[in-house]
Amino acid sequence: MHLLRTGAFLRAARSAELAVHGLRASVPASCSQSRWSSSQVAAEEQRPFPNQSVEPSREVDPNKTAAGSKEDSVQADFKKRLQKLGQENKILHENLSGAKILGNPYIFDETSNVSDSILNLVGRNLYDIPDHPIAITRNLIESCFPFPEFNHFTVKDPVVTVKDNFDVLGFPADHPGRSRTDTYYVNSNHLLRTHTSAHQHAAFQSLVAEKYVTGYTICADVYRRDSIDRTHFPVFHQMEGAKVWGLGAGESRFLAQTARTAKIAKQLDALPKTDIEVEDQATVFSKENNPIQSEHDPVELQLVVKHLKRSLEFLVEQIHKAAKESLDPAAREAFGPLKMRWIEAYFPFTTPSFEVEVFWKGEWLELLGCGVVQQPILNNAGLRYSIGWAWGVGIERFAMLLFGIPDIRLLWSTDKRFLGQFSRGKITRFEPFSKYPACYKDIAFWINPSPAGASPVGAASSATSGVAAAAGGDATKASPAETQPAAFHENDIMEVVRDVAGSLVEDVKLVDEFVQPTSGRKSLCYRINYRSLERTLTNEEVNRLHDEVAAKMKSRFKVELR
Repeated sequence: MHLLRTGAFLRAARSAELAVHGLRASVPASCSQSRWSSSQVAAEEQRPFPNQSVEPSREVDPNKTAAGSKEDSVQADFKKRLQKLGQENKILHENLSGAKILGNPYIFDETSNVSDSILNLVGRNLYDIPDHPIAITRNLIESCFPFPEFNHFTVKDPVVTVKDNFDVLGFPADHPGRSRTDTYYVNSNHLLRTHTSAHQHAAFQSLVAEKYVTGYTICADVYRRDSIDRTHFPVFHQMEGAKVWGLGAGESRFLAQTARTAKIAKQLDALPKTDIEVEDQATVFSKENNPIQSEHDPVELQLVVKHLKRSLEFLVEQIHKAAKESLDPAAREAFGPLKMRWIEAYFPFTTPSFEVEVFWKGEWLELLGCGVVQQPILNNAGLRYSIGWAWGVGIERFAMLLFGIPDIRLLWSTDKRFLGQFSRGKITRFEPFSKYPACYKDIAFWINPSPAGASPVGAASSATSGVAAAAGGDATKASPAETQPAAFHENDIMEVVRDVAGSLVEDVKLVDEFVQPTSGRKSLCYRINYRSLERTLTNEEVNRLHDEVAAKMKSRFKVELR
């Protein structure tokens, strides 16, 4: 299906790399209420990005220690060697360990947990490949937030500071997302970003000096240690967007806010209406679960929330239309009307906060999160007395729905049989080119009873079933700065399987666990489904991979194989 709209399709990529923050801006496609255009404008435009108070992503030297000059010299020499001789995105082990990631050298420390298999995926930039489903989906989303009202940024370098990824956004020190079980740490100061919000501060700063631009989107690859299945991958793509309204100059505070409230109401009325069947369960904001910020006027806040919801309802409708029109006529009839609902949610950097769910194949599927931006975030970016909303979405979830892609690994495939099915400006349904046989192998092992093993099986109240934090972290060691031994976490075996077999594994599932009554030791059994998307794996190849997984589990985590 061609993405058509009335009039010209404005889509020009700004090529300027924004030196301080690594943000690259591009002019998005404009979007009308119902139709899209596949024509493109080749002109390139450069726009400066304000160099304000936020530090660049490497503002803390990861190689600097409090040790004596001899140690400093050793680290400096190794850093130079990394820069000169280190292979791009490959770990170098000598007297020290480190890696050159996208041209920047980093020395590892006791917090580092990145691996070659993850670094091999850095720099693929699928969102910048015009004929790739990720880029096509990105362009569709961007077009619903048109320039000049919105600037659009991409950020190629995924290495950010702990400060930008967590601290600036108000993540508590013990938040499970900070755990090494959940996040890839380059060293104690740097990590592979876990969300595009790591660049939110810089993007908000970019709006301070703008006259006409009042919003932005950011698109980038993000990294999380996670389970292995058809819908999860350690690298995925996020987009987030935001819009703010400031107070006019030269007026009293009361008159300026009155004028702003009227402006928001006028812009709300101008937003396109949708035909979606919407259920809104989040119209009343509770002090306990979804509080209104003390700085906000309730009447104006309601308008901002309505503007946010209407904007995202339009986005969801356009995604739904694009998916439906890509089907043949018979399948369109069975596609059915779109149903969506709003529910309350919690996010550290918005309140009140909401989630969007759509009814898909008989169940409610979460699509995105959003809310009203926490005032300190705007204040710290130089947008004091402004009010705004923000949202975030995983592009893979939209892309898999749009193109009918059944396995997230396909999005990272370089097979021409996959890539050749897609072209810019079109939504086409994925046609499977083959179904290769699976090969199941089980691995069972004992883990120590202390501190605690984390697994999804068993009663949560059981003292022996382990404690898994909601955000995927290990509740016994939520901070990477803690020195206690980490409990075994399910993500540990996922990481070993990724290191050994990469994309040759379709999923890894816990199939059995029990606790030995006398010793208190826990036994876990995982089933690994080896299946390539591109060829048939031999039994000898699978056996070799499985033996290597078992050996690494034994040596790395000191488990006793059964």
